[in-house]
Amino acid sequence: MDELAAIAPLLPAPFERFFPLSTPHASADSQSTGASKPASAKEVRAEAERRRTFAVISHPDAGKSTLTEALALHAKVISEAGAVHGKAGRKSTVSDWMEMEKARGISVSSTALQFNYTRSDVAGTDDEVVNVVNLVDTPGHSDFSEDTYRVLTAVDAAVMLIDAAKGLEPQTLKLFQVCRHRGIPVVTVINKWDRPGRTPLELLDEIDERIGLTPTPLFWPVGIAGDFRGLLRRGEDGDAAEYIKFTRTAGGAKIAPEEHLSPDEALALEGDTWVEAAEESELLSANGQDHDQELFLAGQTSPVIFASAMLNFGVRQILDTLITLAPPPRARLAIDETAREVDDPFSAVVFKVQAGMDTAHRDRLAFMRVVSGVFERGMVVTHAQTGKPFATKYALTVFGRERSTVENAYPGDVVGLVNATALAPGHTLYVDKKVEFPPIPSFAPEHFAILRAESASKYKQFRKAVDQLDSEGVVQILRNDVRGDASPVMAAVGPMQFEVVAARMKAEYNVDPKIEHLGYSLARRTDAASADELNRQRGVEVFTRLDGVLLALVSDKWRLQYILKELPELTLEPLVAATD
Repeated sequence: MDELAAIAPLLPAPFERFFPLSTPHASADSQSTGASKPASAKEVRAEAERRRTFAVISHPDAGKSTLTEALALHAKVISEAGAVHGKAGRKSTVSDWMEMEKARGISVSSTALQFNYTRSDVAGTDDEVVNVVNLVDTPGHSDFSEDTYRVLTAVDAAVMLIDAAKGLEPQTLKLFQVCRHRGIPVVTVINKWDRPGRTPLELLDEIDERIGLTPTPLFWPVGIAGDFRGLLRRGEDGDAAEYIKFTRTAGGAKIAPEEHLSPDEALALEGDTWVEAAEESELLSANGQDHDQELFLAGQTSPVIFASAMLNFGVRQILDTLITLAPPPRARLAIDETAREVDDPFSAVVFKVQAGMDTAHRDRLAFMRVVSGVFERGMVVTHAQTGKPFATKYALTVFGRERSTVENAYPGDVVGLVNATALAPGHTLYVDKKVEFPPIPSFAPEHFAILRAESASKYKQFRKAVDQLDSEGVVQILRNDVRGDASPVMAAVGPMQFEVVAARMKAEYNVDPKIEHLGYSLARRTDAASADELNRQRGVEVFTRLDGVLLALVSDKWRLQYILKELPELTLEPLVAATD
């Protein structure tokens, strides 16, 4: 079935209601200025202040894509939630557009969603502000850690999703460390509270002990895991401010109705269950686990919300919390350590390149995060890496595979540039005042395989596919004179990346690839002076990467230790996220 037809029932009509064809998500003031009048620095700062750009990170199967869709449902971008797990006759998640994702019920590519949202407590009042949410759904599978790492260079905050039954898992821990390294504040969501799991206090203790992050719950569950009745909203000093009671809907396809009750009404309705929740909330305050905005932004504490994304319980509270507490776009440091302020001339960083999202046109989409100034479709910008001009005639917002033209975008917005063949992750675009942001490091690959075309008659398509997937960063393509261009070596964080390569080569280029795994497990950066001697060593082979970096592949850590000991003069530098 055509993917657009499959998601069509989920989308409101017309779709452009949420992605207008002119000046999307601009405020009334900025819309009235007209396209010909440049936005003032004050207008740019105001638009940036309305925006929240964040990613969802977690271990596989914690419910990231389900939460992404639930957030879109509450923002009224879609009218009905799909199901992630791909059982016969059920809808796949609309943010999972690749056939492999739909078949396995996993996310293996990053998807950017953008929508408007008004905080529920100010909706319909004089204080109402329409915020713009840029949400990036990331791969959860550990084999695609590098894709998630790139996304985290483009966001201002992160939602750390934890399974209530499993607690902190390896992939979550790894991605949290990236957030800490980059200074990204984290909001914690304990998901699947509708299913049996651990106690809430036990989960908070684990977060504190294992990652040194003080959890500060804003909402506390009423009912144990598996008996999710609602949320206690914590007030000052941990006092129960109100009870938010949820009502289930059929299959969790619709927004769960909420009933807001006073503490006295909650006590009469829930009895001892309410008393236990209120006492635990007070205990948290006695332990100093109340929210402090300064400590949150400094990465020392994390607001916590309990939820069930599948049932849409607690989802509105997550959105309201992100709008209230997550930081808006801020200045970004360039390579020369100067700060690019949000009201400086336009600049952006490319964090993702994806092809094959439109099979009819075999296009290539480069996702950029606007850092400063105003992006206007059609403007000619400078590509910092080459110094050449770049025309932005085709610019889009993307929702799964659905897309709509963008006329203007502001700091924090994510925009897709069509057929941007010169762009790669980490590249900078700018106008006027020159700027170049630091490149995005490549992860240390741990799996290696030779890639060949089954049929020599398909060699031209094979070469085109290899170049395309290499530039996207799906895998790192390595070459040397011995193996030649006909047998490049793929380097990846996990073996599932090889499956993605094979699936996309078949679907997009009609090429049947042959993959042969190699007996290497480590990669180290080296230099030309060390290459000849390394190639003479048993269990070592030197390759060149697309960016010109020389990588030495080594069979195992013992061989590496031997070379480091016996030939200390050779260059063998570790890469990002090396595990040995």
